[in-house]
Amino acid sequence: MPVLDIDQSEARRKLEAAGASVTDGNTEHEHWRATLGEAIAVGYDDTVVIQGSRPADILSIFEDRGGHGYLYVDGASRGNPGPAGIGWVILDADGIVDEGGDRIGEATNNEAEYAALIRGLELADRLGFDELTIHADSELMVRQITGVYNVDAPHLRERRVQALELLDRFDAWTISAIPREVNERADHLANEALDGT
Repeated sequence: MPVLDIDQSEARRKLEAAGASVTDGNTEHEHWRATLGEAIAVGYDDTVVIQGSRPADILSIFEDRGGHGYLYVDGASRGNPGPAGIGWVILDADGIVDEGGDRIGEATNNEAEYAALIRGLELADRLGFDELTIHADSELMVRQITGVYNVDAPHLRERRVQALELLDRFDAWTISAIPREVNERADHLANEALDGT
């Protein structure tokens, strides 16, 4: 459970600016509680305690990371369309910064690939990276993002636009298609989410 030595009122301002839901504390010692993603921050006098299954959802707000990040994403669909899951891994020069997976309901393989990219970009932006190298095993999505292929399906066009808007938040980025076996961790996280494990 991470503990940050930070002024709790300053922390609250940062959390509110990042879109966290902030409520009163549950005890007389808690000034407030904030929820963002799958993390909860509790403000005390001179510290903020981070709880929840994904502390990085909140920790990233207080880290001035900058620099270059690496994002691996994958989407999985059983039935095409059918139940779908996404997986992502974000790294910097020191190793894994964040990773995870989620079920996203019913989707096609291509919709799941875009959902994974969008989630990964949102998290990489929240983590504060200036530049991003992105890897995915969907050659179709990569070629659509880079403009090599047109996007005929209207619902995929919307996702492409959303991804490009997120990419504009970075000073520089590249995206490339890699073999599935090189993208094994993101693939595993997507399928693990799909399996509910």
